[in-house]
Order: sequence, then C-alpha cells, then structure tokens
Amino acid sequence: QVQLVESGGGLVQPGGSLRLSCASSESIFDIYLMAWYRQAPEQQRELVAHITNSGTVEYADSVKVRFTISRDNAKNTISLQMNGLEPEDTGVYYCNARKYDMGWREYWGQGTQVTVSS
Repeated sequence: QVQLVESGGGLVQPGGSLRLSCASSESIFDIYLMAWYRQAPEQQRELVAHITNSGTVEYADSVKVRFTISRDNAKNTISLQMNGLEPEDTGVYYCNARKYDMGWREYWGQGTQVTVSS
C-alpha cells in the first residue's frame, strides 16, 4: 500500500507561484507513473501533469509552459512547480501513483488546496 502525502498548497495572487510536493511511503523508483490531478468545485477531477519512471512527462494544455513536474527518486518525492497562476488553477490538487504489483494498482493522496485570488 503506497501512501502519498501532498504539501505546499495555499493562497496566492494571480501571477504568483507555488510549489507542491508529494512524498511517497515507498520508493518511487518502482512506481511506473506519478501524476498531479486537480478538482475545482463542482468540476470533475482532471489530469494536470504526469511523469513516468523513465522521465517522460505530459501536461494538460492549460498548464503547459507554466507548470513543471519533476521527480526525485532519492527523496521519494515528486513536485509540481506552478508559475503564472491564474484563478482557473484554483482547486484541490491530488497526487496519484500507478504501480504494477501483481496487477496495476492506483493510489491517491488526500489533496492540498490551491487558491488563486486577489
């Protein structure tokens, strides 16, 4: 059972930056893919960015150029650097992990709130 703990959320003004982190209870070297999702009020959860254990990354069109996902295998963490934040980026950000362990398994963190407002 992989446990994920997010941190780094908060309130920021439009145009500002935040850095989210997700700490895994297990070595992320063995986790195929880790990702950030977000969910705005009354909206469906959507993929923000993902990174595979080989370093392949993918971003939602709405965050390309502004956000950067990275992983630190030594610290068992992934991060999401968010620049140029917009009110539309407001939501709860969730860390996600997909690992193959006698079948594909998916894990979620508890989420961290990001609010972009003046």
